[in-house]
Amino acid sequence: METPTVRWRRLLPRTPARWAAAVAVLAVLVGGGTWTAVADDGPPAVQREDRMLRPGGVEIDTSYFTAGGSGKRPAVLIGHGFGGSKNDVRAQAEKLAADGYAVLTWSARGFGKSGGAISLNDPEGEVKDVSGLIDWLAGRPEVELDEKGDPRVGLTGASYGGAVSLLAAGYDQRVDAIAPVITYWNLADALFPDGVFKKLWAGIFVTSGGGCEKFEKKLCEMYERVAVSGKPDAAATELLTERSPSAVADRIKVPSLLVQGQSDSLFPLGHADAMQKAISANGAPVSVDWISGGHDGGDSETARVEGRVGSWFDRYLKEETGTDTGPAFRVTRTGGIDSTDGAALKRGASSDTYPGLRSGGREIPLRATGGGGASAGSGSGSGTATKSTGSAETFRNPAGAVPPAISAVPGVGGGLSQLSSLGVGLSLDFPGQFGRFESAPLATPVHVTGTPTVRVNVKEAAGQDAVLFGKVYDVSPDGRQQVLPSQLVAPYRITPDQQGKPIELALPAVDHEFDAGHRMRLVFSATDLGYASPAEPATYTVTADGPLTVPTAPAVATAAATLPWWTWGLPAAALVIAAGLLITARRRTATPAPDPALTDVPLQITGLSKKYAKSVDRYAVRELSFRVEKGQVLGLLGPNGAGKTTTLRMLMGLITPDEGEIRVFGQAIRPGAPVLSRVGAFVEGAGFLPHLSGRANLDLYWQATGRPAEDAHIEEALEIAGLGDALARAVRTYSQGMRQRLAIAQAMLGMPDLLILDEPTNGLDPPQIREMRDVMIRYAAGGRTVIVSSHLLSEVEQSCTHLVVMDRGRLVQAGPVAEITGSGDMILVTVAETVSEPLAEKVASLPGIGSAVRTDDGRGLLVRLDGATASRLVADLVRLDVPVTGVGPHRRLEDAFLTLISGGAA
Repeated sequence: METPTVRWRRLLPRTPARWAAAVAVLAVLVGGGTWTAVADDGPPAVQREDRMLRPGGVEIDTSYFTAGGSGKRPAVLIGHGFGGSKNDVRAQAEKLAADGYAVLTWSARGFGKSGGAISLNDPEGEVKDVSGLIDWLAGRPEVELDEKGDPRVGLTGASYGGAVSLLAAGYDQRVDAIAPVITYWNLADALFPDGVFKKLWAGIFVTSGGGCEKFEKKLCEMYERVAVSGKPDAAATELLTERSPSAVADRIKVPSLLVQGQSDSLFPLGHADAMQKAISANGAPVSVDWISGGHDGGDSETARVEGRVGSWFDRYLKEETGTDTGPAFRVTRTGGIDSTDGAALKRGASSDTYPGLRSGGREIPLRATGGGGASAGSGSGSGTATKSTGSAETFRNPAGAVPPAISAVPGVGGGLSQLSSLGVGLSLDFPGQFGRFESAPLATPVHVTGTPTVRVNVKEAAGQDAVLFGKVYDVSPDGRQQVLPSQLVAPYRITPDQQGKPIELALPAVDHEFDAGHRMRLVFSATDLGYASPAEPATYTVTADGPLTVPTAPAVATAAATLPWWTWGLPAAALVIAAGLLITARRRTATPAPDPALTDVPLQITGLSKKYAKSVDRYAVRELSFRVEKGQVLGLLGPNGAGKTTTLRMLMGLITPDEGEIRVFGQAIRPGAPVLSRVGAFVEGAGFLPHLSGRANLDLYWQATGRPAEDAHIEEALEIAGLGDALARAVRTYSQGMRQRLAIAQAMLGMPDLLILDEPTNGLDPPQIREMRDVMIRYAAGGRTVIVSSHLLSEVEQSCTHLVVMDRGRLVQAGPVAEITGSGDMILVTVAETVSEPLAEKVASLPGIGSAVRTDDGRGLLVRLDGATASRLVADLVRLDVPVTGVGPHRRLEDAFLTLISGGAA
């Protein structure tokens, strides 16, 4: 039997046997599943089959996704996160199915509609279920087999689903490739790091699972035992370890893409480091990708990650040897705010080899400074409760370990970590409960990539365990601001036999730039909100026994000058590359020179084309050309899949066209083009910091642009938003409609010359929709330009001056609203007197007239011609003594729109 390791090395393409489509459909019908058509951006259509299976003796709710074609294809299993269900991964499943995979999703035991109790990926429970699902895939006629009963199969999933991907690869040799995302290597290390109980995350874990009663009995008993004592015991550690991927480290021998989150105090970067070391030691190819977000929040980079996972499976499941799977190591770096949409700016760095967490160590001398002063993001504390002598700091653990210091707060830290370069952070260390050591101001910038380390000597006065929490702050030159990178802290349990002698402590692994003039502040706290500290009061003395050693990963920095396509943020003056959600290679081109003739033209699009990802002949947008002038309110119309959002995303510089160009005020649009500062946009929502108020989010966004406060016109934008008292509430309390209005107000800050609104009325009630209509009209009346994409045709007809109608990626018609709606077979007849109902019926009965309906004001008739001409209609009206004052074409936008997209005469 061929092993998985041999399989990925065998890269000669195969010609799969062809099965008739009817055979596949018949097999499904015989199996009793339910098929549902799934909407997609374009062909091929994706179909879904829902059914209950019993792969491991428990009913498991599954969905099976396939697209057109009768050929054999590899299979992919997608697991969901803890507390979720198969529905959470449906969108990814549909995309992979459209790309030529047979995709199976399922709700794990105890979740969704599946039966059983949660047993935390027990090899005899959830892992056995996965093997049963692989058995089921092996019996599908459309799934490619390596051998009988052995399908070509990959696994992916985030968090809980990522762990079961790793475990399945260790327990079932039929697995051919995996792509786990933000998951754990050893669950005991995650919840009991260094023997310290991570009580806040553990409690969230149990609660999100539905409560302790939803878990396997011995897991519930273990949790309650540890939660009461505040300290994990050996049995608890053993139980979680045996259900962790680390238990089968020597068996995972398949190509592995490891995606881990920087904003993640639950499963920090060290877990991916341990995975990489173990799997690469087994001889399999491994790539590591550090994304911006994580379990604490922040940007999960979903589109980019899913694109890279797709490429990984194309390479190792489809065996497409030309597929670029990306670098061995990639990290997303965040700094500043994008003035066009308020998002944190991101760029990528990479290396051809994985640097690990301690590459390029640089020693930073430290000195004890005397902590004790309260610190809440300012770093200015200098109280007297903490004693400092030379390089030693003495501080106390208070009775009951309260009040606790604050570092990571699940759901908040990730958003803040993205803004660390702006001096925004959350940290709180109480007087007398921490000691600190500080570097001199840095002479040059230092970019830390990995795990800082320091040698210390720790003593607990009563000879008991010392529980400490270490963190490294970035302190501003004036000492008034401190930022905790990614809001991460590392716990330590230092036993009596370790005390009184130098030991090396590892600080949290981060990727963070310390600017020149800033200082590094090493803090050891006796408490932390996220962890259990001893309830007994204690006195700790910590002595720094050497410098702080910070990893700089020089290979990553060196490679930045020649980064390949998967890295964002190359010097803008040299190259322009795809950014944001771009996941396929693009040719680098020089930015065209400005066109003086278009300096006053808000927008001109010429020959614009964009293909679907991984397609050579399917277009999302094709040969699109139109022009928008000052003062216009342009409606962008088209059915689902017409290419509207793709066009807007290219206009915003979020994705790059394959052909053609976009010019805004004569400047060619590229990712990060300076002219985008004249564009305000509301496209697919906006990201807000959930713990801040609506007003604070807008203020922070505008401050980040660096423009004067008086240029924001914030009061005008807030009046438009219509949020009232809600502006003072945290955004996490907002409804979808409230978030929509706040996002629109953000797009209008600064009164940009070109305002782009994609479905701006979603979530708004009728009065707010009317207000938005008036806002757009007033906005353009001042000489500015508005482009609005909306499915509410009546609103477009009343608010827009011009239209662009698209269908299947192409331009159908462009021009003034009156011109587009004025063509057709509907005639408006205005009269000097009120039209009676009998007269309307008499006109409707005339030869060649389809219908005649009185207008709302009763002073006109809407007449539909059905063979008659307009001149014949006028002659008949005169004969009937109708006092005609005007005759002209009339057609509602809805009529015109349906005629245009159906291919009828315009």
